[in-house]
Amino acid sequence: MRERLPGDWSEVLREALEAPSFAKLERFVEEERRQFTIYPSEEDVFSAFRLTPYAQVRVLVLGQDPYHGPGQAHGLAFSVQPGVAPPPSLMNIFKELKSDLGVAPSCGGSLVSWARQGVLLLNAVLTVRQSQPNSHAGRGWEEFTDAVIRAVGARSEPAVFLLWGNYARKKKKLIDTRRHEIIESPHPSPLSASGGFFGSRPFSRINDALMLRGQEPIDWHLPG
Repeated sequence: MRERLPGDWSEVLREALEAPSFAKLERFVEEERRQFTIYPSEEDVFSAFRLTPYAQVRVLVLGQDPYHGPGQAHGLAFSVQPGVAPPPSLMNIFKELKSDLGVAPSCGGSLVSWARQGVLLLNAVLTVRQSQPNSHAGRGWEEFTDAVIRAVGARSEPAVFLLWGNYARKKKKLIDTRRHEIIESPHPSPLSASGGFFGSRPFSRINDALMLRGQEPIDWHLPG
């Protein structure tokens, strides 16, 4: 599994990859794939890292675990494969994007264009059994993705961390808030979006933070 991680990320995450916990995780995921349908595909587990090189990360958006329905997950938090209808949380993200910046919703739900602009769409857990959310939680992915968060935070260039929901907000302790911008709100899930996600204006706030540091804003428009 680790051989699919791009070289730039492999270098900065070497310690995490060489930890006994990661070897144990690899064995677990391999066995799970033999017995169950696991998402995303093996080829897509590290898509976020392939599309957003380490040196190009400007924004880190943290999700929890992949979508667990057929044809949805492809390695990017909150994103679904091209041609797949956006799930409810992503629909709420699109509603807030329209309210915040006037960007009309896409008919699809692929966020690849964001990833290519330096938005690392990172789930804390990178695999899941079909129809069983959080089924791979607590198996070692969290140690690896915590190392990813620390690695982004260790760079000399400041980044913007977008933390949606209580789970993501717990990762705040991994980030040097003196150097990096943190934007947080309730999760876009239908269960919590009305409690403060709607109206939080994360997209304009991210762009404001980037421009304040002399960086180009993200173009949040999606093709289609």
